Amino acid sequence: MASIALKTFTGLRKSSPENNAITLSKSLPLTQNHRRLRINASKSSPRVNGRNLRVAVVGGGPAGGAAAETLAKGGIETFLIERKMDNCKPCGGAIPLCMVGEFDLPLDIIDRKVTKMKMISPSNVAVDIGQTLKPHEYIGMVRREVLDAYLRDRAAEAGASVLNGLFLKMDMPKVTNAPYVLHYTAYDSKTNGAGEKRTLEVDAVIGADGANSRVAKSINAGDYEYAIAFQERIRISDDKMKYYENLAEMYVGDDVSPDFYGWVFPKCDHVAVGTGTVTHKADIKKFQLATRLRADSKITGGKIIRVEAHPIPEHPRPRRLQDRVALVGDAAGYVTKCSGEGIYFAAKSGRMCAEAIVEGSEMGKRMVDESDLRKYLEKWDKTYWPTYKVLDILQKVFYRSNPAREAFVEMCADEYVQKMTFDSYLYKKVAPGNPIEDLKLAVNTIGSLVRANALRREMDKLSV
Repeated sequence: MASIALKTFTGLRKSSPENNAITLSKSLPLTQNHRRLRINASKSSPRVNGRNLRVAVVGGGPAGGAAAETLAKGGIETFLIERKMDNCKPCGGAIPLCMVGEFDLPLDIIDRKVTKMKMISPSNVAVDIGQTLKPHEYIGMVRREVLDAYLRDRAAEAGASVLNGLFLKMDMPKVTNAPYVLHYTAYDSKTNGAGEKRTLEVDAVIGADGANSRVAKSINAGDYEYAIAFQERIRISDDKMKYYENLAEMYVGDDVSPDFYGWVFPKCDHVAVGTGTVTHKADIKKFQLATRLRADSKITGGKIIRVEAHPIPEHPRPRRLQDRVALVGDAAGYVTKCSGEGIYFAAKSGRMCAEAIVEGSEMGKRMVDESDLRKYLEKWDKTYWPTYKVLDILQKVFYRSNPAREAFVEMCADEYVQKMTFDSYLYKKVAPGNPIEDLKLAVNTIGSLVRANALRREMDKLSV
């Protein structure tokens, strides 16, 4: 993994040389695919007189909440706009251990501490995963409505103004350093639930408004391929819930998804059962039924208490930044292939973007420009590109057919694979491997794929 050459995400725009431009002293290492970035010196930005820098964060999920809190603590006059304060996104709700510490999350918002996982193959061969976890290590399971509300409340405590409103559109500045004018429908005690059209003038905007981002549309950020995630929350009996006390299940196979996986994740008093697909969106309910059938007796008799569906991006947008507007989280396209993880990366990107604004504005005292926000993109790409690339490769290799999925599940039984996987997931770093074990893993992986291809040929013969 260390041999992967660092590249930028698809669509990362590089600044062209301009007047009064300087070269970054801390540029990324140059490769044949890189040229040195040149940006305007932020110190040339004018001071903001009589007030602090004003920034709007559109969207109140993990990305928006983390961004708003960081901005407010950094001396920025911050406005967080969110329409659905009780939003329940159809999300498995898994968060890595490092997020609990990095974002100082209280343990009472974590429904379950998962220490065991079952990976279940198309032929229902189950592999137990988790034997390499240390006593203090776990995967946290949260409900999005609880996590999102907590992060928004913390942003408000830090000084952000949280506005219950629906963002509509944005008027772009006509001259340098002029404000952005945001149009939104406000829903508060003054509007009696009917909604009232209002405007807000700010110096910069962070788009954290999800896969269908209106902020992204405002800057012509371009489209991306997306998956549909479908999830049912099912309340099961206490004795059945005991089975899922600290266990999560992942099902792979053409029946549950041709290009993703099905899941059963435990929550406080119910389980979340879901699946997703990019290539066969019209069949999502059929895949959901198959996931429930695969879980079978373990959820039989349960009551469906909520049904949820939502688009999930499959890769970063062609454009994630324009002038003083930046995209974070799902709006930017930060969901990993193979695992479909997005919560941690949403919160992390929101915080990184806000930190760049706080630093560039000198704690809200100066106007920012595109060069300040671009530092966030550089840091993000340098830190997380290898993770996204590795998971993209794994999805292309192992999710392409049932025999390949059988090989994938077989590979997951290996203790070294489990250790590498959990270390990378829990701490969000591509774990360095042991050369000897890496060689063994390569041989075993090749063997699994050879057996998978042989099985596929036999299956093809039977279908003729």
